[in-house]
Parts: sequence; structure tokens; C-alpha cells
Amino acid sequence: MFNSQIGGGDAHSISVRGHDLVNDLFNRDFIDVLALELLGQFPTPELKRMLNLFLVSATDHGLTPSALSARLTLHGAPESMQGALAAGLLGAGSRFLGVIEYSARFLRDALPQQDSYTDEELRQFAEECVKVNKAAKRKIPGVGHPIHVDGDPRCERMFEIARDCGFYGNYSRFAVELAAAAARQSGRKIPLNATGAKGAIVLDMGLTPELGKALTMIGRSVGLMAHIIEEQQNPIGQKVWDMASGA
Repeated sequence: MFNSQIGGGDAHSISVRGHDLVNDLFNRDFIDVLALELLGQFPTPELKRMLNLFLVSATDHGLTPSALSARLTLHGAPESMQGALAAGLLGAGSRFLGVIEYSARFLRDALPQQDSYTDEELRQFAEECVKVNKAAKRKIPGVGHPIHVDGDPRCERMFEIARDCGFYGNYSRFAVELAAAAARQSGRKIPLNATGAKGAIVLDMGLTPELGKALTMIGRSVGLMAHIIEEQQNPIGQKVWDMASGA
């Protein structure tokens, strides 16, 4: 017999992680239930604030490949909103939308786990890490931005909130040092970007890289649905197709 710890129900009730959906969870907000589903428990106020930050920061970034995929899929199958949403999410990966997972994995593998590091120790680790990856011609995920060359404004604010909530730790400090080391060794401005900051914060929160990606997918689903609804009301799919075909 198959069963799940996530939830279940019978003729009289529905439960989620052992909590009655109607009598208990209808009195909670979405972030509470999201934490219960993904983490197995309700969040502290600090964790709740961070989860909300991750969802909000991932909501939308304009006409990205994911948004265009969703819109074009809807153009071909206007009856399938769910297909359009799935098409948008399927585009998440190592270049767009899914970078937080790879950034967190990189940081986790690059920095040995221990209770604390001095600033100098983190700086030395960062210098060596950048040197090795530069020699191997490997890009460090989460470092660099084509637009925010003077610094990604999202990073400073996210780290500020992480500090307020007690989640600014070794990985966040290391991520900052990585970007600084990359800039020193290249001789040009190379800032930390939002996915690098979020990848570090995820680890400092004690969460997995995969869970960081999950939060990104949940947040972006809202933005993709907004693009899908806009496509229904003010379509651009045919115009994109016409441009591609030279019409």
C-alpha cells in the first residue's frame, strides 16, 4: 500500500502534514502552509520573512525565455493554460531561472563546513577558488552581471534582510569574497548577482540547493501566469512568430 506524509483525506476531512485543512490551515496564510508542506513545520517569523523574500524576488523578470515559452505555447494551444505554465517552468536551468541551485551547490562544494571563518580565511579560499576556476575556464555561477556592473542592487537588500533574520553566515560572506576575488583577478568590475546571493543565503538558512530552486519555481509561477493571462488579453505570440519567419 502506498502512502505519503504530505497529506491525505477521507470522506469527512482533508489533512496536510497532520493538520486539518479546513479547521487549522484555513486560518493560516500561504507562506505558513508553504513552509509546512516543504519543511514539515510552520515557520518562525524570521524564516517566514526569508521565504517571502525568495518568492517575491523570483516573481518576474520581463520577457525572458521562460515567459516567451509560456506565451508561445499558449498561442499554439490556447485552451491549455497549464501547458503554457509547464513550458515556462521547463526552461529553468543553469543559465536562466534555475541558477540559484547551481550557485548554492558551487558554494557548498567550495567552502568546507565549519562553525566559523575569519574574513582573511574566507578571502584566501575565494582567491584560490577563483584562480582554479579561471585556469580551467569555468564560470562561477552567481558571479557577474551584464547590466548591474557596479553591483546588483538586489544583493545588498537581500543580505540586509538576511542579517536582520539571523541568516547571514559563512556562505553569504564567502559569496561576497568570491565576487571581490573575481574582480581583483580579472582587473574589472565583477559583482555578485542575485542568484549568487540567494544561493548563499539558502545554505546559511540550512536549506538545500534543490529547495532554493523549488522556491524560485513557485515564485516564478506567479509571474508566468501573469504573462499567460496577459497573452490571452493582449497577445504577442503571432507577432513573435511573424518576426521569426520574416513575415
